[in-house]
Amino acid sequence: METATAVRTKWTIDPAHSAIQFKVKHLMITTVTGSFQKFGADIETTGDDLSKGKVEFWAEVASVTTGNEQRDAHLKSPEFFDIAKHPKITFVAKGTKEVDHDGSWDLVGDLTINGLTKPIILGVEWGGVMKDPWGNTKAGVTISGKINRKEWHLNWNAALESGGVLLSDDVRISCEVQLTKQG
Repeated sequence: METATAVRTKWTIDPAHSAIQFKVKHLMITTVTGSFQKFGADIETTGDDLSKGKVEFWAEVASVTTGNEQRDAHLKSPEFFDIAKHPKITFVAKGTKEVDHDGSWDLVGDLTINGLTKPIILGVEWGGVMKDPWGNTKAGVTISGKINRKEWHLNWNAALESGGVLLSDDVRISCEVQLTKQG
């Protein structure tokens, strides 16, 4: 009697069609958006079911950009990401929970920033699978979540004369990710 062997599929992030962003309230009245320009992931699934896949993501902290060189330099300093000691942010998936019958799920895993690893839950909205004009199989997901930056010792802030603080503690994660099926 033959037993069926599950086909393992590897995926990579298509950086030209993906964005890894974060958003933080500034002066508590507007939102500043930042992104990482260098990132990648090792993703392995059974078939095309990304909701049950193995995911190991990384972003190079030195590639952070907010559209302001002075702010970017401050983010790279020991007061925030301390890129000399901690050059990468990583996320390793530990499991998933289906939250909707439309293919959305929660991705549970460990986020490491500044050498500190904490569990987080990210919402994943399934975009689907499609072949591009060159015959490559692509998949798309939208990923969102929220963390408290102080849990990873991203503590810098400034008090305002009018009350309040310069930066919120909450950081929203917002990612549009297109994946390419390998082999």
